[in-house]
Amino acid sequence: MRCSKLAWLLAPKIRIELYPLHTDFLWLELLRLVDQRPEIVFHLHLISDATGETLNTIGKAACAQFDMIQPEVHPYALVRSHKQLDRVLKEIETVPGVVFFTMMNDDLRHTLEERCREMQMPCIAVLDPALTVLRNYLGVELTHKPGGQHELDAEYFERIEALTYTMAHDDGQGAADWNDADVVLVGVSRTSKTPTCIYLANRGIKAANMPLVPNVPLPPEFDEIERPLVVGLTVSPNRLVQIRRNRLLSLNEEKETDYANLERVREETAFARKLYSQRGWPVIDVTRRSIEETAAAVLNLYHRQLT
Repeated sequence: MRCSKLAWLLAPKIRIELYPLHTDFLWLELLRLVDQRPEIVFHLHLISDATGETLNTIGKAACAQFDMIQPEVHPYALVRSHKQLDRVLKEIETVPGVVFFTMMNDDLRHTLEERCREMQMPCIAVLDPALTVLRNYLGVELTHKPGGQHELDAEYFERIEALTYTMAHDDGQGAADWNDADVVLVGVSRTSKTPTCIYLANRGIKAANMPLVPNVPLPPEFDEIERPLVVGLTVSPNRLVQIRRNRLLSLNEEKETDYANLERVREETAFARKLYSQRGWPVIDVTRRSIEETAAAVLNLYHRQLT
C-alpha cells in the first residue's frame, strides 16, 4: 500500500510530510518522530496549611498518568495567614499554572479561589470530594483542623519507635530481639531490603532485615522467630546485575568481580528461592516494583497474617 497525501502528526511543533513510501518504513518514521515529541512543561502550585506531603503525593500520582509532561512544582507549606497567602499568590501570578490546595480555613480558601478565578487559573481543593463523602456518610461536621494527621499522638510516637527499631536492626543487626519485629525481610544484596524497611517504619511497622549469602548459614535466631512475618525478596538476575554494576560505579570500582557476575548472581538468586521454599516464606519479586509497591505488598501479607 502506498500513501501520497500530506499528513500531520498530532504532536506539538512537529510536522511531517508523507510522500510515496513503503508502508512499513512510513510507520517506522512516524514512530521515530513521535518519540521526539517535546515534553509539555507546566507550572504546578501546591498550597497547603500543613506539611504539604498529601498534596505532593497527589500531585505526583496525577502527573504520572500522563506521558510527555514535565511539571515544574512549586510547593508552599504552612500557609495559615492572609499575609502568607498573598506572598504565594504573587508568585503564582508570576508563573501561572494549575493550583492544587489543601486548606481548612474557609476565609483563606475563598481568597485563593477568588484570586485564581480572576487570573483564570484552575484551582482544585483536592481533598474536598473525600471530605464531602465522609461528612455525608458519617453525619458529622469537619473540624477544619490543619495538619490533623501530623498530631503528636500515640500513632506518631509508634512510628518514631518503629523507625528507631528498624534502624537498629538493619542488615542483620540485633538478631537477639528479632521477635519484637512485625516484619523481617530476607534477600540477597541489593534487593531493596533497607529502603523498604524504612518505608514500612514510617507506616508504624517495626521491620528488620537480613542479607543472604550463598553457603553462609542463617543465624540461629531465625529458628526462634515466632511472632514476625518473614518475607523473602527476589529479583531477576539480569536486573540485579545492572543494579550492582551501578552500585560499583558509584563507588568508583571498575574491576570485574563476582558481585556483578551474571552466573554468580543466578546462583545467589536460585539459592535464595530454594531457601524461601524450604522455609515456607512468602516471596515478593521486586524486579518491576518501586519501594512503595514492595512495601504495599508486604503490608498486604502482614495484615492477612493478622486476620
